[in-house]
Amino acid sequence: MRRFSMMMWGTSLPCQCITLCLCISLGISMTAPAEAADIRYNLSTHFVDPKQSYYIDLLRLAMEKSRDQYGDYRLLPVEMDMPQGRTIKLVEQGKLEVVWTMTSISRERQLRAVYFPLLKGLMGHRIAIIRTEDEARFANITQIEELQRIPVGQGSDWPDSDILQRQGFTLVRGAAHSLLTMLEKGRFDYFLRALHEPWDEIADRPNLMVDTQFVIVYPAPLYFFVSPDNLALAERIEYGLRAALNDGSFDELFYHHAITEGMLGRARLTERRVFRLDNPFLSQTSKNLLSEPELWFD
Repeated sequence: MRRFSMMMWGTSLPCQCITLCLCISLGISMTAPAEAADIRYNLSTHFVDPKQSYYIDLLRLAMEKSRDQYGDYRLLPVEMDMPQGRTIKLVEQGKLEVVWTMTSISRERQLRAVYFPLLKGLMGHRIAIIRTEDEARFANITQIEELQRIPVGQGSDWPDSDILQRQGFTLVRGAAHSLLTMLEKGRFDYFLRALHEPWDEIADRPNLMVDTQFVIVYPAPLYFFVSPDNLALAERIEYGLRAALNDGSFDELFYHHAITEGMLGRARLTERRVFRLDNPFLSQTSKNLLSEPELWFD
């Protein structure tokens, strides 16, 4: 058995040196473990949107599926209430690592998109919240032109607002957290939401209801976005999302998450009139994804 001297020049070596000497003698590599990647994202705490849990869970899934390839990570919530535009600016400046938002050509120029639709395009399947007193009014609508003449509310900085305005709708913009109150007060007459959104939002508003008559459909992928300079993170997230899609864990999360489970039964899509719109703000790269049916909800 080999013996190793722990003394040099009559002075005891520090523990770190002893370890180094042992490793050199035994031919063991002492590569330091890579630091975990910090992934900061915005977490709303005042105007809490329960849907944010889906995107956080999906981000965690992507990071887990890419751990072996890219290493460890830490998800770090930055608790602050801010509109989408402000969050996007902080990602652009590198003060946050990631944001999830519906895409547009301008957003893809401002940030680096991870080209994977997080909700299978579900944000482009829109049904209406209306006042209960207007149920009969909307039941008699059969043409898209009728809807275009009725004032519709959407968020001030939402890409949906630009799409609807370009398509000739009578648009009223407002702060996201104020739109239901604006509808109740008659500032506009319907509020379009994605299939998974409206029921929980009006649970405590008995004078509002979910319309049962129509659905508006347009291509509207929602992506993770990172800083323009953070190519490594964009590649890692896409790698993880693709891996999750291939092994079935993405669809498992999508169809069985608390915010989406049961939505198809409640929405009753087959009983609705379908009005299809173009999305003039879709980039060519986003359009190319439409040829991959496994990425989309149909």
